[in-house]
Amino acid sequence: MTVRTLLGLGVAGLALAALAALPFFAGPYAVTLMIGMTGYVVLATAWGLFSGPTRYVSLATVAFFGIGAYTVGVLSETLPYPLVLLVAALIGLAVALVVGLSTLRLAGVYFVIFTFGLAELIRQVVTWYEVNVTGTLGRYIFLPVTPEGIYWQLLALAAATFLISWGIGRTRWGLALKVIGDDEVVASHCGIDITRLKLALFATSAVIITLVGAIQAPRWTYIEPSIVFNPTISFLTLIMALLGGADRLWGPLLGAIPLFLLFEWLSANFPNHYPIILGLVFIAIVFLLPKGVLAAIEGRTRKAGGQ
Repeated sequence: MTVRTLLGLGVAGLALAALAALPFFAGPYAVTLMIGMTGYVVLATAWGLFSGPTRYVSLATVAFFGIGAYTVGVLSETLPYPLVLLVAALIGLAVALVVGLSTLRLAGVYFVIFTFGLAELIRQVVTWYEVNVTGTLGRYIFLPVTPEGIYWQLLALAAATFLISWGIGRTRWGLALKVIGDDEVVASHCGIDITRLKLALFATSAVIITLVGAIQAPRWTYIEPSIVFNPTISFLTLIMALLGGADRLWGPLLGAIPLFLLFEWLSANFPNHYPIILGLVFIAIVFLLPKGVLAAIEGRTRKAGGQ
């Protein structure tokens, strides 16, 4: 490990310690804001973990997020909280393996459509079950988890997600993923097990996203399918990752923070026009920054250096 790497890890550790201490000094509103922001940082980073190097655009984020939240809603009164999180992660893993084995051979628009349909299918199935079997539409969650506890759990998950993403980028997996992202045919000719690698990465990303939903569920007290399976979660995650640069380690973080603050302000001040503005922001990012902010900065820096 080089000195530069050790220095970077030290700075990241200090930043993490400062963020962990925030609830001791900040008020309840700031903690609530940080919960939402940290949640989206983890979602965007986990999304970029799979979709960044493989260039598969997944809209299934909310499917796994909702699975995590609903697992907590169903099991919170019967199992200890840590065990509920473990069960949620295992369910997310099982669904990801089934979905991945059946869909990761698809590519391009077909994969996008399938993942969007998957999220909608799960939402409709859960809604049907609640209405026709349990006779209710939503579930109450009464867990002794404070907002500060939720924030610290999300912060720990964010640190773990960054470490996983950083570690993969420094292994043979990271190199193989870059080859897959450039050309799957070439990767196959190089002897790379494409299906196995994509499946492992898709499952890892899905488990992290499921845990975000499970950890955040107690903050709502009451959940129903229209809340935890809201497609806006998938679109926001996608926009945030694309803005910063999905194929960069810090890209999703740089995209998630400013966009989360912008969307919070827009939803508070323009609640009736929020979806329209969201669509315009998405179009602007795709046209102006197709590879993200970090790639644009690197391009300008190289151009300036060449002059």
